[in-house]
Amino acid sequence: MIELPVITSERKKRPDWLRVKLPVGPEYRKVRTIVDTNKLHTICESGNCPNMGECWGEGTATFMILGNVCTRSCSFCAVATGRPNEYDVDEPRRVAEAIKTMGVKHAVITSVNRDELKDRGAEIWHQTVVLTKELSPSTTIETLIPDTKSNWEALERMISAGQEVVSHNVETVARLYRAVRPQARYERSLEQIRRTKEFGKRTKSGIMLGLGETQDEMLKAMDDLVAHGLDILTLGQYLQPTKMHHEVIEWIHPDTFAMYREEGLKRGLKYVESGPLVRSSYHSERHVNVPI
Repeated sequence: MIELPVITSERKKRPDWLRVKLPVGPEYRKVRTIVDTNKLHTICESGNCPNMGECWGEGTATFMILGNVCTRSCSFCAVATGRPNEYDVDEPRRVAEAIKTMGVKHAVITSVNRDELKDRGAEIWHQTVVLTKELSPSTTIETLIPDTKSNWEALERMISAGQEVVSHNVETVARLYRAVRPQARYERSLEQIRRTKEFGKRTKSGIMLGLGETQDEMLKAMDDLVAHGLDILTLGQYLQPTKMHHEVIEWIHPDTFAMYREEGLKRGLKYVESGPLVRSSYHSERHVNVPI
């Protein structure tokens, strides 16, 4: 296989292909107002997403339920870690009403990990999707769900509310889990994807590049995901949120992302979104039509 260019981060500034525009415009301000008025959390803000200006400018946002404090301490993530407050039982209604007010055709909902909850927050998940469908029946929904730590009853409750796409990110290759996702398990995430597929859902996952993975490890991860029933894969460049987080080991060239897209499709994935600025919910409206 031809080795494509990889750019190391050793004292190098961010490449030009990773530069994004500042968020501006009337649609951005409209989304900003709706999010603030309804006291909602978005992963766009909490995760420092580079596409926030583009997505909010198009009137879309990825809502984050169950608070904005996570029980996990992943080394790549900008979301706050700690002991969350009790969740807001009125949150499903507020999220559903915000989605209706925005008039979005496709909604993405995600959450922090709530490992301290017996049901991992599954009931709030279920109610949020159900109420959104009731208020906006024509709106399609992707739920980007956390690792349920093998609580398969909680998983079924999360994914049985009528959403069109169920996403769960493996985030990185197996070897890097201890450094990147110390409270998660690669095999457990794969099993969660398999069970989601067996439930009859359209499955999706995401991997960040530039954390130190090798090309062989990336291809092996793709094979593992296909073997566990994955339909859709997103691949994007890891960006370090702060100096306290995992460093960027490599700046991955756009040509390498293009190569991985072709490799994923050859291996049996039905859709691969691959590029430096790609994030889990980027262009997610395109994924609802992927055949199950």
